[in-house]
Amino acid sequence: MTGSKRFDNYIGGEWVTATEYSTNINPSDLSDVIGEYAKADVAQVQTAIDAARAAFPAWSTSGIQARSDALDKVGSEILVRKQELGTLLAREEGKTLPEAIGEVSRAGNIFKFFAGECLRLSGDYLPSVRPGVHVEVTREALGVVGLITPWNFPIAIPAWKIAPALAYGNCVVFKPADLVPGCAWALAEIIARAGFPAGVFNLVMGSGRVVGDAIVNSPKVDGISFTGSVSVGRQIAISCVSRQAKVQLEMGGKNPQVILDDADLKQAVELAVQSAFYSTGQRCTASSRLIVTAGIHDKFVEAMAERMRSIKVGHALQAGIDIGPVVSRAQLDQDLGYIDIARNEGARLVAGGSLVTCDTEGYFLAPALFADSTADMRISREEVFGPVANIIKVADYEAALAMANDTEFGLSAGIATTSLKYANHFKRHSQAGMVMVNLPTAGVDYHVPFGGRKGSSYGSREQGRYAQEFYTVVKTSYIGS
Repeated sequence: MTGSKRFDNYIGGEWVTATEYSTNINPSDLSDVIGEYAKADVAQVQTAIDAARAAFPAWSTSGIQARSDALDKVGSEILVRKQELGTLLAREEGKTLPEAIGEVSRAGNIFKFFAGECLRLSGDYLPSVRPGVHVEVTREALGVVGLITPWNFPIAIPAWKIAPALAYGNCVVFKPADLVPGCAWALAEIIARAGFPAGVFNLVMGSGRVVGDAIVNSPKVDGISFTGSVSVGRQIAISCVSRQAKVQLEMGGKNPQVILDDADLKQAVELAVQSAFYSTGQRCTASSRLIVTAGIHDKFVEAMAERMRSIKVGHALQAGIDIGPVVSRAQLDQDLGYIDIARNEGARLVAGGSLVTCDTEGYFLAPALFADSTADMRISREEVFGPVANIIKVADYEAALAMANDTEFGLSAGIATTSLKYANHFKRHSQAGMVMVNLPTAGVDYHVPFGGRKGSSYGSREQGRYAQEFYTVVKTSYIGS
């Protein structure tokens, strides 16, 4: 590890060294050290919060053109450097290079979208019920916001939090996942050169127990936007509500993909493979429950097993690879643990589920598919967050809908069918925040709202114009003649 480049935190407009650094390792090649990244302590977090608080009055009332120009500059540089940044993302997180470049492009487009949103802020001018009085309804920046992001989308999720926060006049204290600091640092370095005043944007890397807790519990932070695990999200909600800070949470999913008898079999298989296994299954919108009606069930299981034999697992930067490595040893152990649990519960392993040997040492796992599973199995109830899926056989559409909704989560849900009747009914009655008809459950646009129901999400939606609901507060002003 000696000789690796060190990457510092960005606080108050300056790059700040730390007393401790963590090593960022490529999960496709454990000998590849990406760099050593600063781990902030509590004092540095407080300095970052203070810098954001000091910058807020001027930034929140600054000209919207300057904000728009800075955000557009960030987006443009990301897009110009998408190959380079995509390679970095593939190295540190394990997405295949095409997926990684796609994620980087999405991040660039998010910044450019919100550059436009700066110029599209709107309100209402209304007559009062009292003669001679008018009412203005406007939106103002929330304040200092703490943004805590996960490891599975190391540039897109930071982008869809940071860009709207800055667009609406907030100041940011950003903590990326400790496992993938490389993309976060690269994004921070671009932001640092884009023309934002000192203190408007701050990067503090490090562990959730130290950095995350300090941000969440600070009385100087007006809101927290968090994407991550259910257990951590619920604790953040408790902390924020107790001090009346605004909170936005995106957490887990156990997403269903329904396959009806009338579905196009080839299409259904392809969307199920993409939903369940692409990005190594490491996305909250992945479908790990494949709910299949009786008439197509046996043909679907056979076709899925055949399709999975052609999936290529390997180094994320290697051409022709469909699925890269699992992100870490701990995540791999969790995936393997759930494969054992499924076997022990009586599910039948149809394909995959074994370690894959490649030219480099990494965390390679062949995607696992189980059949003959039931709704009460842990594999059907708990989020694995890996390339592990199970098929549940049901009698008909009504049983499929009931099974799809039989979960504590409600992020994304899909249906494969050629019936307009069933498609429309499923859209209306699915208890999910996002519904896909004849499309993979994973894969959403950057300009429309993202979020779920039940245990998956809490607070207002992310992305698109709906982002203003979290990052702004409404003011009502009365004007007499």
